[in-house]
Amino acid sequence: MSKIWFITGSSRGFGRRFAEAALSRGDKVAATARNADSLADLVAAHGDAILPLPLDVTDKAAVTEAVKQAHEHFGRLDVIVNNAGYGLFGMVEELTEDTVRAQFETNVFGTLWVTQAALPYLRAQGSGHIVNLSSVLGLAGFPTTGGYTAAKAAVEGLSDSLAQEVAGFGIKVTVVEPGAFGTEFATSSAWSAPLAAYDGVREAVNAASATMPSPDPAGVGPALLKVVDADNPPLRVFFGSLPHQVVPQVYAERLKTWEEWAEVSAEAEAGQG
Repeated sequence: MSKIWFITGSSRGFGRRFAEAALSRGDKVAATARNADSLADLVAAHGDAILPLPLDVTDKAAVTEAVKQAHEHFGRLDVIVNNAGYGLFGMVEELTEDTVRAQFETNVFGTLWVTQAALPYLRAQGSGHIVNLSSVLGLAGFPTTGGYTAAKAAVEGLSDSLAQEVAGFGIKVTVVEPGAFGTEFATSSAWSAPLAAYDGVREAVNAASATMPSPDPAGVGPALLKVVDADNPPLRVFFGSLPHQVVPQVYAERLKTWEEWAEVSAEAEAGQG
């Protein structure tokens, strides 16, 4: 049985690869983009199997209407992919209120609005799969990633609670945590105005980034198909090799620190009882 998808941010990057993979195997896709004209080639190639929808995920009312339109058009929704988002880079001191708010409006609230709009349909049919795009940077922060890491960490926490809340309705949740890929991500990201005080830190980050591999994203679509087709899909899954290199070390360091400070942790509740 073919699946019906609702994918945000389908014009480029991962969203485009997800839509292409689903359509290529005969699934149907409600594909959203800020400019639906960017989906014209997919419409030409796949005809009625794709429903192109213009959507700014920061507009809650527009999100609700787009999800409703997709459900009415296809009759059901099986996979909801919250892919729309962009990066924000700069030292924490450099970040402006406007850029951080805009980051959360798209990456966090956009995910929330789409999820809330889709859940009544998924609950009514007793099935569905919500896929939220996070990042290795949602699990591990580095210099210049504070704003983006904060937003993706929020998506991680939201997804943790969501998965437990909707399991009884037959709805599954997966958080995809990619490493670096050769997409348009960097060019579509927002960058803070630099403070000279951080030039040394910035140079070190740039030097490390210059040697980081940037694999072709052609495999991310087929990879997501395997995730959504699984009988028992993961709550979290890495895409790419970088997270496997970074995250275990980060978590090992955290566990070590918590253990080293366990005595102080116990002292914090010593007055109880």
